Amino acid sequence: MRHPEWIKVKSAGAHATKKILRHHGVSTVCEEARCPNQGKCFSDSTATFMILGDRCTRNCSFCAVESSKPLPPDPREPERVAAAAAALGLKYAVITSVTRDDLPDGGAGQFAETIQAVRGKGPSIRIEVLTPDFKGDAESLKKVLDARPDVFNHNVETVPRLYPAVRSQADYRTSVNVLTNAKRLRPEIRTKSGLMLGLGESETEILSVMKDLRDAGCDFLTIGQYLRPGKTNIPVFEYVRPEVFEEYRIKGLEMGFAAVASSPLTRSSMDAGEMFRAIKNAK
Repeated sequence: MRHPEWIKVKSAGAHATKKILRHHGVSTVCEEARCPNQGKCFSDSTATFMILGDRCTRNCSFCAVESSKPLPPDPREPERVAAAAAALGLKYAVITSVTRDDLPDGGAGQFAETIQAVRGKGPSIRIEVLTPDFKGDAESLKKVLDARPDVFNHNVETVPRLYPAVRSQADYRTSVNVLTNAKRLRPEIRTKSGLMLGLGESETEILSVMKDLRDAGCDFLTIGQYLRPGKTNIPVFEYVRPEVFEEYRIKGLEMGFAAVASSPLTRSSMDAGEMFRAIKNAK
């Protein structure tokens, strides 16, 4: 399916940002997942760091990240990420990872060490983490939260009915429980989740997921259009019109989300700092 006129994807640029990332030997989900916004974000000297390597132990049909046996975690990675964040002059850093089901803690320790390293280089940097589900393990989740990120993000991605086709190795209820438990363990930390549209979901299903997220205490919500990153990924079922995204944004605010970003090119980490600062400034 051709992209409709309301989806204009800019080519990746910002060679200065890429040069800094390569110099420090760090990966970004912007590049690995072929995010359509990487040109914009790199031009603004922002990036979402991807830790724990670039090989995932799961094989979600929507994702472009390579699925294969990962390498052992690099103990120097947290310091490299911190150095890159400092070199980019970031005020807000997002840290995500591949899923590491091969590790006893799912990589939670590496998240905690990276948070601490970034804070060591820049105490004023706000930090958001976008984590996998850690198979629902409470101790792994606690390990990340004890490092005190400013925002804890875990994406449910799609509606429960589509999990077998979209996230066959994940479980919807486990993902919602991760967010519920995060808010229970650290109520002062903002929680966040995201949805992709255009995979065949219905309005009723979307609103049901939004309600589940609010019941889990989720503060922030992002909703974007699924764009097929490659021929081996699940096809787009529908391109949802911008006005429909706006309707979901309004409904999300009415449900009680503190902030909702909803548009065809919205992505989980795009303008994350602006979303956080808007809420802080509104207090």
